Order: sequence, then structure tokens, then C-alpha cells
Amino acid sequence: MARGRPSLPQLKKYDVTQKVIAALVNVESRAILFDIVRAERSAPEISARLRIPMSTTYGKIAELEGLALVSGRLVRTDGGSRMRVYRSRIRGAEIHVRGAEPRVVLDRN
Repeated sequence: MARGRPSLPQLKKYDVTQKVIAALVNVESRAILFDIVRAERSAPEISARLRIPMSTTYGKIAELEGLALVSGRLVRTDGGSRMRVYRSRIRGAEIHVRGAEPRVVLDRN
């Protein structure tokens, strides 16, 4: 391996960090993340509260779940149907950039 080149595990770690940073700087993703810090909500509730299109809401939630920033669970409604609700797994985040390697510090929720 050439000196100074990152290894494959380092590249993968860097890639995840970049994806988390991209999610945190995206306006819709950030709004969703911090709307569901204290209370879990369904995608239609999130969409209505934040005035974000439903398709965008579902897409951003899927991305945030994939990054383990949001968790979801099925609940039964009063009418007996099932609905998925989501909650943020973080309550805050800090991004530090020193040199070429960014670092993300997440505060657990």
C-alpha cells in the first residue's frame, strides 16, 4: 500500500462520516431529526408539521434510519390499524474539521 493512502476500512469510515455530515447539513433531514427528539411521530405527522412533501419525508426518514440517526417502530392505533412512528436517536451534533479528516460528535437521545 502506498504511504499516506487510506486503507479500505478507513475509506468506509470516512464515507459514513461524510453521509452523516450530509444528512446534518440538509435542511429537511435536520428539521425531521430535531422534530422527533422528544416525541415519536408518524411520517404523515412529520410531513404536516414541517410542511415537507410526504415523498421527501419518507425518503429522508429512510436515509436517517440507514445512518442509525432515527429509529422506527410499529404501534397500534385506537382503530386497531398499525402505524410506524419514528424518534431521533440524537439530540445534538457537532462537526469538527481539522485538516482533511472531519469528525462528528453525536449526543445520544
